[in-house]
Amino acid sequence: MGVSTSRPDKGIALVTVDFPPVNALPVHGWYELADAVRAAGRDPETRCVVLAAEGRGFNAGVDIKELQRDPGHGSLVAVNHGCAEAFAAVYDCEVPVVAAVGGFCLGGGIGLVGNADAIVASDDAVFGLPELDRGALGAATHLARLVPQHLMRALYYTSRTATARELHAHGSVWRVVPRDGLRAAALELAAEIAAKDGTLIRLAKAAINGIDPVDVRRSYRYEQGFTFEANLSGVADRVRNGFGRDGADR
Repeated sequence: MGVSTSRPDKGIALVTVDFPPVNALPVHGWYELADAVRAAGRDPETRCVVLAAEGRGFNAGVDIKELQRDPGHGSLVAVNHGCAEAFAAVYDCEVPVVAAVGGFCLGGGIGLVGNADAIVASDDAVFGLPELDRGALGAATHLARLVPQHLMRALYYTSRTATARELHAHGSVWRVVPRDGLRAAALELAAEIAAKDGTLIRLAKAAINGIDPVDVRRSYRYEQGFTFEANLSGVADRVRNGFGRDGADR
């Protein structure tokens, strides 16, 4: 259990997340993931990183139970910093990152794949931000990198999900494959990338990040400020206890 790194082929680092039962990461899990991705990208032998997960789904976001066990806001502050570190590690990774997404990709999972360079998904994969049902906010920055602006807003406000095939139609998912072929398909794309010159692929990653129209790190941290406000005001707990609904009329 945890985060592991393997070398399935020349030039490829496979970073695998495994936090049963649903890959809802605790605070230390986000930092472990950030450290693993950064270390893989720094290795001069690496030309592409594949980010994958074991179990039922790719990522279910943060470990809500960990937050609920903390009577104060220490865990909330810690997990927000942890998420920011993990998302930034994927974005800033010195080489391209391919996300292999199977099953659910929710909450913090959107932050990871939204910052990845390419996404390969299984045909049962779904993507979404149920943040409003969890009394939270955030990662609209990253969902906006996956779908058009108005669809992002509708998905965010309703907490609905989009399928891998829908995202493929919008151009954000490279390829949709059966679940049992997901890892192989992601490694196939990674091998094609890793066949490029190592120095040039790193320059290409830096150049592409440099022309992004939105600073994803600053944008996400701005969103997190509203998450803190929701928690400090008490509305976050009220919404969580009301299963995503306002609760003001009950």
